[in-house]
Amino acid sequence: MSKYLTKPQIVAAANELDVEYAALKAVLEVECRSSGFFSTGEPAILFERHVFWERLGEIYWYTKRLQIMAKHPRVCNKFSGGYGKFSEQHKKLAIAVSYNRDAALESASWGIGQVMGYHWEKLGYPSLQAFINDMYESEAKQLEAVVRYIKHFNLDGALRRKDWAAFAYGYNGKAYAKNNYDEKLKQAYRKYA
Repeated sequence: MSKYLTKPQIVAAANELDVEYAALKAVLEVECRSSGFFSTGEPAILFERHVFWERLGEIYWYTKRLQIMAKHPRVCNKFSGGYGKFSEQHKKLAIAVSYNRDAALESASWGIGQVMGYHWEKLGYPSLQAFINDMYESEAKQLEAVVRYIKHFNLDGALRRKDWAAFAYGYNGKAYAKNNYDEKLKQAYRKYA
């Protein structure tokens, strides 16, 4: 079985969501430039340093996270941003893992749909490790996480209606407009429709 997604797999996922193929394909293109793996073979991720900060706070590592931030501000920080190059993402994840594995893995968005690791339980995975294993296995498994996310957060209706702003808000949060996610989705949809 290939690591890479096929059109029939996207069609099947779109049918499961009762949305157009073009709509789901647009989401995949905008979220991860249509590839769930880096050229290294590792899953495409974006490490969110502010999420790592938050996750460490949830386990009461207040002093430790200040120490980590002082040493690695691009890995642990109160503020979002500082993403750097795609080639740096797994290096930053490895540094974070050296401090707290679960908090680190939950602080990255994963795969073809860039689903945040901290959603693993809401999406019905038996463990964080099961979610991570799927992200490494194949784009088909990554797409399954996207479908679970869309269903769990009731975004299928917005996708069906092509209400790009509502979908972008639900999928990317309130800052979606800053990154023009709704416009990018609309343009990508037109390409595949």
